[in-house]
Amino acid sequence: TVMQSAAVGATREGAETDFYVTTPIYYVNDKPHIGHAYTSVVCDILARFHRLDGRRVRLLTGTDEHGQKVQLSAEKAGVTPLAFADDVSTNFRTLASALDCTYDDF
Repeated sequence: TVMQSAAVGATREGAETDFYVTTPIYYVNDKPHIGHAYTSVVCDILARFHRLDGRRVRLLTGTDEHGQKVQLSAEKAGVTPLAFADDVSTNFRTLASALDCTYDDF
């Protein structure tokens, strides 16, 4: 989901506007795939464009680390849900880093 926050009193002549963009909150019940990479890159492109245009930008990405699917995947892997979520979440952080995404918070 890509969302733009309300502009905070700005003009094109140098005054800044705020732009907020977020990737989907990725589920950690499986490894990252091409769809995760695609949405991360698209959001990063939007963030970079708006930074170049002089806006204050905040790019957020992350993982959803709770729920029954995570519990079931953890049980299947023979680990606790926390250990499973931490391990798979690391895969998403590694993906963002490998793609050189400029996220502000994970």
